[in-house]
Amino acid sequence: MTKTILATLALATTVVLAGPAFADKYKAALDAKSEVPPNASTATGKADIDYDPASKKLSWKLTYTGLSGPATAAHFHAGETGKNGGVAVAIPGATSSPAEGSATLTDAQAADLAAGKLYVNVHTAANPAGEIRGQVTK
Repeated sequence: MTKTILATLALATTVVLAGPAFADKYKAALDAKSEVPPNASTATGKADIDYDPASKKLSWKLTYTGLSGPATAAHFHAGETGKNGGVAVAIPGATSSPAEGSATLTDAQAADLAAGKLYVNVHTAANPAGEIRGQVTK
């Protein structure tokens, strides 16, 4: 009986600890030529993104360098490549790099993520509509 209990506990621990391994991995490479319209900034950035479809939790680490000035905001926007869209998820604390956080997506946002219709945008005073942008891809 003790062996059965220990085996059950070992299995349960493995399942609990393996939970994050089931997160889907996404990324975004940010640059000024991906902005709509493009701008002349030489800044670059990247976002490493995890998504847990069971809980709809989106987690990210956003890094960037070379902006024309301090970042004023950053967001996930709903939009296809080459098209602008509205803010879907704010990225708090993105006025400095790196910025890490998470949010729970709505069903519509989760569908946009799965369909490749989300992008990350970093805004500055010189480029209030966005200085660097990157489409979120799996």
